[in-house]
Amino acid sequence: MTIQLELTQEILEEIHNHRYNHPAPLVQRRMEALWLKWHDLPHAQIAELVGVTENTVRDFFELYQQGCLEKLKELNYYIPSSKLNAHVISLEGHFRNNPPASIKEAQSEIEAITGVKRSETQVAEFLKKNFISVIEK
Repeated sequence: MTIQLELTQEILEEIHNHRYNHPAPLVQRRMEALWLKWHDLPHAQIAELVGVTENTVRDFFELYQQGCLEKLKELNYYIPSSKLNAHVISLEGHFRNNPPASIKEAQSEIEAITGVKRSETQVAEFLKKNFISVIEK
């Protein structure tokens, strides 16, 4: 299946700019693939030069067909959610009334209240992110 892309001079200028200046490396790779496609390189060679698979190159071109450059600039990274997020409100109330003396104590209390076991590092990050004012008091 041959993928045909309509690239105007204005679009080519924007592609060229984003190849080097976009803050996200993924977007830079997508733009580089389009640039190379415009130069009529085969998909296999584009994939090798950009450092992705041929399927990924085709995905880039399909994204462009769906929504032009704006679609290629979208970043939809998966950001995992902590099981503790469902307990933020109850834990905040608990820690306001019973500030933990240590991370180890907070770890133990979190597990007892929520049933969610986390390492001391994870507990420290969770507390820092959600309850900095509780920890400081």
